[in-house]
Amino acid sequence: MAAPTVDAAYLVSGVNLGGMSQPAERRPTGRHHGDLRNALLRAALELVGERGPYGFTLAEASRRAGVSVAAPYKHFADRETLLAELATRGYREQRNRFADAVGGSEDPVEQLASFAASYVRFAAEEPALFDIAFHAGLDKSRFAGLASAGDEVAGLLLPVARRLAPDADGASDLLLRVAGAAHGLAVFLRQGLFGAGSGALADTEEKAARTARAIARRP
Repeated sequence: MAAPTVDAAYLVSGVNLGGMSQPAERRPTGRHHGDLRNALLRAALELVGERGPYGFTLAEASRRAGVSVAAPYKHFADRETLLAELATRGYREQRNRFADAVGGSEDPVEQLASFAASYVRFAAEEPALFDIAFHAGLDKSRFAGLASAGDEVAGLLLPVARRLAPDADGASDLLLRVAGAAHGLAVFLRQGLFGAGSGALADTEEKAARTARAIARRP
């Protein structure tokens, strides 16, 4: 993230887009049936889910979306521009989820616990954007919208941490520790270390919440 000192990467990673994580419709004719921009985004997200953020080209995204290889350049200068838009929409989806999570309590400790659990769920439900956030190597200085979306997440969560910290630096440090713990648990879950299925996800959410409480209550 940008200011204060929280990196947006620590507060992230599918995005909704009307079921974006589902495979894009393909047409062998190369003619697209609807919204080209969103079709390309859906196709790219599907490819990221299969191969990682470095595992596809714009040409492959075009073929997956059922359009010509020249079509993406009407909307995206290059592959990184397309990925940056996915990441931006992903940050905004996260902010909405995190806002719902922290809105369930007035206690800042419980708000951070709910944020941590929501972080784990987002990573589990939206693995492709989770990978874009951490492995795509996007230059945030090149994409103002991406940096702004990260700031929105920080702007939501830092005031919560500030209620438990002596100053702004302490709040930033607290939030990073909570997010870092949630991130590690989310990665372990994705690697299968906690099992699979909805039960494993629920257990990991509880682990994240419990860990966040311990961090937040630490002097």
